[in-house]
Amino acid sequence: MSEINWQKSSYSGQGDGADCVELATVAGTIRLRESDDPQAIVTTTPAKLKAFLLGVQTGRFDHLG
Repeated sequence: MSEINWQKSSYSGQGDGADCVELATVAGTIRLRESDDPQAIVTTTPAKLKAFLLGVQTGRFDHLG
């Protein structure tokens, strides 16, 4: 198995204390993890991630906070 190339947002800070969400693409899927718990990985499709992000942008999940 090849190494996964995780990417984090350019908005995230640098260094050990800069926890953030990291993304990677693997065989047509999107993988997400929190940098402070890298063993917990969520796998989804590009279409589902896009739908989720559009929902966040339009406030669809605001009632959950």
